[in-house]
Amino acid sequence: MNKSNKTAKSALIIIIFSLGSKFLGFIREVLIAAKFGSGMETDTFFIALSASALIGGFLQNAINTTFIPVISEVESKEGKKGKIEHTNNMINIIFFVSLILTVVALLGTPMLVKLLASGFEDEQFDLAVKLTRIGLPMILFSGVIGVMTGYLQSEQKFNATAIIGFPYNFVNIFFLLFLSSIFGIKGLMVTRVVAVFSQLLVQIPEARASGFRYKFIFDIKDKYIRKALYLSLPILIGVAINDLNAIVDRTLASSLVLGSISALNYANKLNGLVLGVFISAITTVIFPVLSKEANNENIDGVKSTMGYGINLILLITVPATVGMIVLAKPIVEIAFQRGEFDATATLMTSQALIFYSIGLVASALRLLVTRVYYSLQDTKTPMINGAISVGFNIVLNLILVKYMAHAGLALATSIAITIATIMLLYGLKKKIGSLGTKEYMITFLKTGLASVIMGLVAYIVYYVLYGILGASKLYNLVSLLVAVGLAVIVYGVLCYLFRIDEVRDMVDRIRERFRLF
Repeated sequence: MNKSNKTAKSALIIIIFSLGSKFLGFIREVLIAAKFGSGMETDTFFIALSASALIGGFLQNAINTTFIPVISEVESKEGKKGKIEHTNNMINIIFFVSLILTVVALLGTPMLVKLLASGFEDEQFDLAVKLTRIGLPMILFSGVIGVMTGYLQSEQKFNATAIIGFPYNFVNIFFLLFLSSIFGIKGLMVTRVVAVFSQLLVQIPEARASGFRYKFIFDIKDKYIRKALYLSLPILIGVAINDLNAIVDRTLASSLVLGSISALNYANKLNGLVLGVFISAITTVIFPVLSKEANNENIDGVKSTMGYGINLILLITVPATVGMIVLAKPIVEIAFQRGEFDATATLMTSQALIFYSIGLVASALRLLVTRVYYSLQDTKTPMINGAISVGFNIVLNLILVKYMAHAGLALATSIAITIATIMLLYGLKKKIGSLGTKEYMITFLKTGLASVIMGLVAYIVYYVLYGILGASKLYNLVSLLVAVGLAVIVYGVLCYLFRIDEVRDMVDRIRERFRLF
């Protein structure tokens, strides 16, 4: 199996499991609402959970991202044995660092709760402190999960990392169905700790199958471990900068009509679904390949791999952008309009979705290009780029919010991300030479033309069916599904006729597999 076929297959596996995991996550949230409702206990639980998730998430993502290029460098110089030894050292050091963070957080829990929820008082404050302390052991496992994920992905092993959300959700769902009435909200927090630990357990069989064996090694002078930790610092700062960006958006939205913050939040979740499932799968599979090519000093290989990833991203995000623009209202209606979420909320959310969608292509390309920088062991440039992006966003927010209200905040985000992505690509061109921009632009124009035609088909089919079937929830869903299904077929046929290589390769593989022709 050649590199592109293997990449596409791995990405498809991750996409399928990601969709399944998100569906289970939705069931989990529905069960929490059903068992505990919406009140003091759940508000306190989610605040307490955010404390552990914030620290653990930062640690896991930063270590995973920086460990892949570093461990690839180790493998190229010291072979598989050296790779396993340094991975064991990293596990032990990260566990020790996590232990220190957990102890500090345990001692400073009251201060942490005041920082995250200054309005909590008396009984609610005491409960928040207790729940936060129960959940803090999640930090111990998060860092190790990040190391193991990096090791497995560097080995081109994606099954365990793809299904990692399943044990997490299964453990939570089991508790909610059978034990929640006995152990209450505190039991739910204990369950979250067990669920995170289950994510680590599910990685062990695949790690052992790849040759990994745990061994206690603790060497703080290890130059590769120091490099990984050093490279992770700009990523942590970059995440904090992005959080600042969200805080600014929410602050400005809070001065607008009621529902503006919620509209931005719901629209961002829909827009983020494409990034979180499809684009994340592509970057997850491609990142280890980029790291190996970079450590072998094969810049042509880096460019080739990046080019393949960019074309896949354009194939997905360009039609997704057009689809969300022309069908924003029915998408929001079906996803959210029920109960207190009325027609006004649907209108506001669909407006935000349209303007967030404008930046979808740039957001996806930025995720990939950032991974190219990381594979070259450059984490500072994306951090600086993130800071510049926030600066642009704040300025554009202040201008556009006056004329477009909450939709202006969404548009400002899209424009700022687009500028930042162009800057990243320009900086990368200076760093490694020509990127083959002409080929990308050709693919972009072809997918753009196919997407516009697809969008017209989707729009016409949806509203014709909507007019015939009527306005019930079920008929609305049927109209949308039929419109999207026909649009996907039209888009695929057009991409094939426009001779887009990735689509033609996919069709050829299907022909060969099923011998249809």
